[in-house]
Formats: sequence, structure tokens, C-alpha cells
Amino acid sequence: MRGRSSQNIWVLVLLMLAGVVLGGFIANMLGGISALSWLAYGSSFGLSSPLVLDLGVLTLQFGLTIRFTIAGIIGIILAFFIYRKM
Repeated sequence: MRGRSSQNIWVLVLLMLAGVVLGGFIANMLGGISALSWLAYGSSFGLSSPLVLDLGVLTLQFGLTIRFTIAGIIGIILAFFIYRKM
């Protein structure tokens, strides 16, 4: 029973990730249209410049920026409803 529950969680996570990606893509594509520009409204947070760790032989760069838009939030909601119907 535990294995099936963890599989369902992963399906939900993948659907939500797909919803965010598709929502961001839609926001980016339709943001230039004046009637639909509200879909691209959102906020970004994270590291604006990457954190660099230089070890001499190896250099690592860490950076993460998350941008939430209205279209991305709609994508997350739609992904959740699709998950509930499955």
C-alpha cells in the first residue's frame, strides 16, 4: 500500500511541475498581447546572482530563481484538478 501512495505523490508532483512550466510558457507567449498581459503578472524571488564556490580545482555555481505568474498558478490549479480526476 505504501508503494502505491508514494507513486501517487510523484504523479502529483510531476503534474504540478508540468502545470508550472506550461503556465510560464503561456505567460511568456501571451504577455505581449495587451488583453492577456495580466497572465504574465507575477513576482520573482531567489538568488539574483549565482553563489560561487571556488575550490581551486573545481568551481561550483549555485543559483535558483523562481518566478510565479498568474498563468503558472492557473496551471498548478488545473494540474491538481487533472490529478483528482485520475
